[in-house]
Amino acid sequence: MVRTKIKVIGLTGGIGSGKSTVSAYFAEKGYAVIDADKIAREIVMPGAPALLALVSVFGKDILNEDGTLNRKKLGGIVFGDDALRARMNGIMHGEIFKIIKNRIDAFAVSGYNNHIVFLDIPLLFETASAELMAAMDQIWVVDADDEVKIERIIKRDGISREDALKIMDTQMSSEEKRKRADVVIDNSRSEEELYQQLEKLIQAYEQ
Repeated sequence: MVRTKIKVIGLTGGIGSGKSTVSAYFAEKGYAVIDADKIAREIVMPGAPALLALVSVFGKDILNEDGTLNRKKLGGIVFGDDALRARMNGIMHGEIFKIIKNRIDAFAVSGYNNHIVFLDIPLLFETASAELMAAMDQIWVVDADDEVKIERIIKRDGISREDALKIMDTQMSSEEKRKRADVVIDNSRSEEELYQQLEKLIQAYEQ
């Protein structure tokens, strides 16, 4: 990976934390944001190498009639099977991280002058390779009070409190994420307070 004056910051946070709001704020301010979720969708477009690799392992039944990935079918195959899920993740994550590294290198030689590239990776701690982790200068975790996150999930997804809690329980705990973070962004209050916090954080980091 090309190393220059560019600083690479991993941005992550659990469901309901408001990580997407933080990511959008940085993008609006002109900072480069590499979105791992978007890349994950790109690499399974018809004809893409990752999709071809998935088909070679799991068969053509994971495809829709138009050649696109049927995520529900693939999910059904790997559900409850750690070995198959590991094979799927190996294909997906390897391709995602290769693209991320290439894009960081592209910013490094493109004349990009904001000096910070954010990697928006929801499951950063759970999925990032040791190589990618080593490429990050810092990791910023977006978090919020549990009750705030629960309310956001219910409002956004239209699900019950019980279901919201089940989803939260499947993810790494806030406590563990905070331990691993270089910076914790508290998004428990208003957007205005969040933006003020982000502005101060950026100013301090760029000094």
